[in-house]
Amino acid sequence: MVPDPYVSVVRRPSLPSLAPFVRVIGYAGETGGGSFPQAAELVLPNGGLQLLVNLDRDELGSHAAGADRLTRGAALQGPQSGPVLVEPEQQRAVVWAAFHTAGAGPFATVPLAEVRERLVGLEDLWGRGGAVLRERLLEAAAAGGPQACLRELEAALAEVAAPERAPDPAVRMAAARLGRGVSVAEAADGVGWTTRRLSAGFAAQVGLSPKRYARIRRFQRLLARVNGEPESPDWALLAAEVGYHDQAHLIHEFRALAGMTPTAYAPRSAAALNHVPLLG
Repeated sequence: MVPDPYVSVVRRPSLPSLAPFVRVIGYAGETGGGSFPQAAELVLPNGGLQLLVNLDRDELGSHAAGADRLTRGAALQGPQSGPVLVEPEQQRAVVWAAFHTAGAGPFATVPLAEVRERLVGLEDLWGRGGAVLRERLLEAAAAGGPQACLRELEAALAEVAAPERAPDPAVRMAAARLGRGVSVAEAADGVGWTTRRLSAGFAAQVGLSPKRYARIRRFQRLLARVNGEPESPDWALLAAEVGYHDQAHLIHEFRALAGMTPTAYAPRSAAALNHVPLLG
């Protein structure tokens, strides 16, 4: 049997203290059994933040909206409003944590509005703890493999997390309602807030305005539907069902958020809808 050239482990965090903040953690890397054939990818916006650690080399970089961003090998990727181009060398061996909506605040140490559209080195956010995280994970991976590496990541996150900084339930409830397609005004009414208060809460705890978050989540609902269709979708019907004014509106939003037309969209896999390889 030919060894699998790539290993991927994705799971929920096991430490209860991380449950309010971290949605999932993961490890992906080459095993040495072969060369993983990977092209540069567009990573599409989903409204969330991720902590990323490149175990292959001590750098992380991305290209978005004409701006190149480069940090050392451990960084926080803020919420994006458009596609981010990621080169293959950034994904040969990587560890990550994806946060719940409004769950990244304790790990940013600055208002989340300040990390929007940015890749920020962890040494700038955590000080020495961020500067040595990559070395801690490398040592754990060498000693015990992917699962040991993820346990070390959880330990590092738990050192930073503070229960008193748990996400505001009202912000999370409003985000859930926006994700289902209600208006900003209806989401604010649902939690007993004004739209101004909701906007301030979102900027502080999500890093996006409620309107922009709703746009991105509508786009994510569309991606899920496109990949669930057995045949080429009826774009006009799908536009109405997902919440766009018409097909032209859907296409305009798709171009704005994905940098391509809906018919050009071809994700890496059904489990990686936000990763679009750039082939050829």
